[in-house]
Amino acid sequence: MNRKMLYLFLCLLGFALPYSQFVPWVIEHGLDMRLFFHQLFANRIGGFFGMDVFVSAVALIGFVRNEGGRLKMDRLWLPIASVLLVGVSLGLPLFLYLRERELERRASASF
Repeated sequence: MNRKMLYLFLCLLGFALPYSQFVPWVIEHGLDMRLFFHQLFANRIGGFFGMDVFVSAVALIGFVRNEGGRLKMDRLWLPIASVLLVGVSLGLPLFLYLRERELERRASASF
């Protein structure tokens, strides 16, 4: 499996796995963000993962902007929107896929 296909597979998992937990919670509770954050930080382990994801999301958005800008990539809004709507689990493999595609395009254009 080449890297692009691996990144696309990880995008699928990065969307499906988090939403397999989130959608049933929304069906049960609605979009009660106060309850969402209360449950997320209900104990130290949940807080650990919550803080880890928040810091990772900020770092990833910075990386997408810097690396994507350096490579003059198009559609950088896609991985940023993915981070905000799903999480790092979708945003990171999506950015890596787009970056790999851009690097392949440049390599084939230089021949």
